[in-house]
Amino acid sequence: MILLITTQVVDPQDPILGFFCRWIEEFAKHCEGIEVICLREGAHSLPVNVRVHALGSGNKLMRAWRLLRLSQKLHYEAVLVHMNPEYLVAAGWLWRLKGKRSALWYTHKSVDLKLRLAAFFADVILTASKESFRLPSRKLRVMGHGIDTDFFSPNDGIPRGSNLLSVGRLMPSKRHDLAIRAAAQAGVALHIAGSGPEQARLEALADELGVKVTFLGGINQAQLKDEYRRAAKLIHASETGSLDKVVLEALACGLSVATSDPALKPLESADPSYVRQNHSLATLIPKILGNLS
Repeated sequence: MILLITTQVVDPQDPILGFFCRWIEEFAKHCEGIEVICLREGAHSLPVNVRVHALGSGNKLMRAWRLLRLSQKLHYEAVLVHMNPEYLVAAGWLWRLKGKRSALWYTHKSVDLKLRLAAFFADVILTASKESFRLPSRKLRVMGHGIDTDFFSPNDGIPRGSNLLSVGRLMPSKRHDLAIRAAAQAGVALHIAGSGPEQARLEALADELGVKVTFLGGINQAQLKDEYRRAAKLIHASETGSLDKVVLEALACGLSVATSDPALKPLESADPSYVRQNHSLATLIPKILGNLS
């Protein structure tokens, strides 16, 4: 299969979407060729059977026009849209006309008009857990998260410290404030990985409670793995209502998790083998391709 993938960013150093380069690498093992259309392209070393096309700057109409031109020009047999329903809104009708089977990968509680239109055009909708896609659809397939368990893995040679860890964008729904309060109660330091508009408020709360909090900012995948391997515990207080992949990444690295989400409580006793068996990238990619055949 020659696969067309659309995504937002192709950059292994991106703090939020850097992981997707590993997805592309894994797809490349199973496909004759991969064409990737993205908004922004950073430095990378993807396999030789992968070509990346950045839509570049300009307004939404200009980028949509470039998307349609590439969709006409490139040779491919199926389409995977990663997280951005607007690609299907702009080009889903064309892929339908060209007879190209399309899949939307989406893991977010938000449901809006763009998502409804994308769901109409997509042949199949793929998500990580039943809570990760809130629009009822007969097209929906629950696949599990794609965690790179070769990369996120334990390392007994790295000693664990006493600090707690909280990971995610600095925004109210991630509830880093509860992680700060947990660190205050335990009398230990806290590392927070992520950037966002809440940092000043969280810094003020840490000062008020007398907690040593290190704000790491937006860190890349290698730095995040190091944090998972060195922390004493991950504090997960997010209110997004879905299976957060940071929980699985932490478990894959052998880091125990404390979560305030009742649905995720059973994972507090899980270990790396759970992630390998149920959420590994190596098993997810063939399942995605099977839905595109």
